[in-house]
Amino acid sequence: MPFEENQEYFKGRGAQVNTHNRFNKHKYVTEHIEGLDEEMLENAATQLIEEHPKKIVSISDSPDLPFMYSINPYQGCEHGCLYCYARNAHEYWGFSAGLDFERKIVVKRNAAALLEEFFNKKGYKPQPIMLSGNTDCYQPIERKLKITRSLLEVFLKYKHPVSIISKNNLIARDIDILQELSRLNLVHVTVTINSLNESLRQKMEPRTVTARSRLMLINKLASAEIPVRLMLAPIVPGLNSDEIPNLIKAAADEGILAAIFTIVRLNGAISEIFTDWIQKAYPDRAEKVLHMIADCHGGKLNDTRWGKRMRGDGNVAESIHQLFRISVNRFLKGRQLPNLNLDHFTPSGGRQLGLF
Repeated sequence: MPFEENQEYFKGRGAQVNTHNRFNKHKYVTEHIEGLDEEMLENAATQLIEEHPKKIVSISDSPDLPFMYSINPYQGCEHGCLYCYARNAHEYWGFSAGLDFERKIVVKRNAAALLEEFFNKKGYKPQPIMLSGNTDCYQPIERKLKITRSLLEVFLKYKHPVSIISKNNLIARDIDILQELSRLNLVHVTVTINSLNESLRQKMEPRTVTARSRLMLINKLASAEIPVRLMLAPIVPGLNSDEIPNLIKAAADEGILAAIFTIVRLNGAISEIFTDWIQKAYPDRAEKVLHMIADCHGGKLNDTRWGKRMRGDGNVAESIHQLFRISVNRFLKGRQLPNLNLDHFTPSGGRQLGLF
């Protein structure tokens, strides 16, 4: 049965299953289509879950990441990207990494106040902070809640460097703040695009904006003199790996200064979610794609090796790396992102502290 006609397919959602939370002793199973199991099967509306954390800045010691500090104003993401590594983290909140990740969104409305507290800690030394180290800070609910915008206002107030990564053109709403940050070399924006194939995007990233919209966003940012680069993530061998040259050229034409990429890895519950999805979406090539992904990760779908897990190794991975290098040299030669400036940081946001 074609993917679009499959009656068991939840349109507008990425994951098609609610995987078992490994932290729960018990789990629900669907044995009958009627009765008590009905609620499990329906494509429920998105729910917002209020969280009141005591801190908002996360500190990472991962050698694979180019940043140590990150902020995630939301946990869970309505974009519904099949491959998202952040799905596994949703289990810590007591939810599934599957459909729950897309329809139960944890929001942190006090994020801006907590960021100010962080900046005002005695002896704090500034270093770049990543917005969206885990889930997209510009996912659909941000249009209403404006938590990310309130964070950017704090970054500007304290003149603190920030790096943003997103795949939503809602970023354009905040160009006024981003321009002010850019004038002081305090911001980088990374826009994620992994396919120009609209049919593939709709299946793999069901609630994201089109690639064309993201390319237009790149143009708007670059025209406003805001440094922007392309993130090709993830590259899925056999699905979008052949698009690397066209993606980099298209983004280069709109004004990116750099490009980076990651190779898909299917850790934890994501392996079950992705395997279920690709067998429904692309049954004719599902096994081939899964085999090529495994080839990039030592024969397994998951990969926890530092330095290898996001870049892969082996013949398939090497061909992806080579194609990426050739494309960057061809379309981005002589371009680079400016360094973020750490010297403008203003403790207490420029306010004169009292004696007591």
